Amino acid sequence: MSLRTTARRGAMALVLAVVAPLALTACSADEGTPAFVAPTQSAPEPAPASTEPLALAVTPAEAAKNQPVSTEVGTQVSGGKVQSVTMTDAAGAAVAGAMRADGTSFVPAKPLKYGKKYSATVVAVGPDGQTTEKKTSFTTMGKPSKKTGAGLYLFSDRTYGVAMPVVLEFTSPVPESARAAVERRLFVTVEPPQPGIWHWSSPLQVMYRGPQYWQTGTKITVRAALEGVPMGNGRYGDEDRLGVGNIAKEKIELIVDNATKRLQVFQNDTVVKTIPVSLGKTKTPSSSGTMVIMDKQQKTVFDTTDDPGNVDRYVVNIEYAQRLTWGGEYIHAAPWSVKDQGVRNVSHGCVNMSTANAVYLFNLTSIGTPVTVKGTERKIKPANGWTAWSVGWADYVKGSALPVPPELAALGDPQPSASALPSPSVSPTA
Repeated sequence: MSLRTTARRGAMALVLAVVAPLALTACSADEGTPAFVAPTQSAPEPAPASTEPLALAVTPAEAAKNQPVSTEVGTQVSGGKVQSVTMTDAAGAAVAGAMRADGTSFVPAKPLKYGKKYSATVVAVGPDGQTTEKKTSFTTMGKPSKKTGAGLYLFSDRTYGVAMPVVLEFTSPVPESARAAVERRLFVTVEPPQPGIWHWSSPLQVMYRGPQYWQTGTKITVRAALEGVPMGNGRYGDEDRLGVGNIAKEKIELIVDNATKRLQVFQNDTVVKTIPVSLGKTKTPSSSGTMVIMDKQQKTVFDTTDDPGNVDRYVVNIEYAQRLTWGGEYIHAAPWSVKDQGVRNVSHGCVNMSTANAVYLFNLTSIGTPVTVKGTERKIKPANGWTAWSVGWADYVKGSALPVPPELAALGDPQPSASALPSPSVSPTA
């Protein structure tokens, strides 16, 4: 199998590969992963003064049937605010959960059980202390026959670079009509607090980042609460997934300039090393844009012999490879092109450098380290890797399926941005 073929199928294959480890991680008590991650909430405040009479409505409707196991208890209040929500199963046992920060619903901490009855009692209070109560009960649906899986690329035993987006990739396309509901079930907590937004780069990929790279030492905790969520085309999410990402304590950033054929290494915003490189030749140019390192392999093989679309077929042993795109662009050692490095471009799209420099970078960087390539003949294609940083913030926020608060949309980012117009994928090569 060629590396290019593997790359084109990489998103799907890696999604399936990470599902089981994440499920195991989430079940391990010593991982420190909470069972439920909800939006950050402040303590309840007194209900605001209002001239409206206190009124409360809840969902699902009483005796509703065939509800998804992702069902939340929705609340709509006028003339006051929600004071409490109590949810129980058919045996009367309490269902743990938390209110959304906007007070619109109670989110169970875990997926509900299939084909079971649940009850909820909601109490609202007005500014004068008057309360009103509503009760509802509903029954969940049976197990669906068609499911969509997801891969969440965050593991608590790893340290990530400052540009690591939260990445979810799906085994089946999510149509636009279902994306807002899916996005609403993706909960992220960032410590210390930093803003962020989800962005759909394709029907198979959604990513979360802020307007700037993460602060060093940040901890990101994610609950992709997708079990039972309708995901379009008669499919439902297969299970909840939890992930924790720990951002490195130092900021490492790589910037490659085609004009100079040099790679600059920034450590905490200071240039600490300059490396001569050779990029993709004219027929197979490297992609411009801000990418992140997705994978690191000390030894691998580039094999394009079974790729009918590749005019240059070869099998090459590669060392110190760091993947930038699904299409096959890497940073790696290329001892055969040392005489060209810093002078001319001779690769098939990769960033070539000496073995000594490749070892240095391999030991310095992390998955999630940003790599910006400037001045080549084409731009990075959306979803050809973890391309959350390949567009500026103003364009990035347009990829959210949910409304973005104006104050958040107005923020900018200092990172270099690149157009995300489609272009042919790059052959994986030396």
